[in-house]
Amino acid sequence: MNLRRFIVSLYLVLFVGVGVASGVFFWQARAEYEQLKQQEASSRRRLAETEAKLREQEKIIDRLQNDPAYVEKVIRRRLHYAKPEEFIFRFED
Repeated sequence: MNLRRFIVSLYLVLFVGVGVASGVFFWQARAEYEQLKQQEASSRRRLAETEAKLREQEKIIDRLQNDPAYVEKVIRRRLHYAKPEEFIFRFED
């Protein structure tokens, strides 16, 4: 009877041990899964932002290639160019 009780106790301890180990493994896997989901969401947001910026820059490039008035506006604003009879006033902030 003692041997039988010992074997049953041993199986019970092993069963509980495997159950606890499985629970810990499942908890760690779940935590890693949640972390990966957050990283994916962050990456998708950055991708959307980058694609929007790319579309904006493509529009600017298209306008620079096809719109002379826009090219003139950009040159005047960035390089402070003026037509021969125009004056440019610069003020200190």
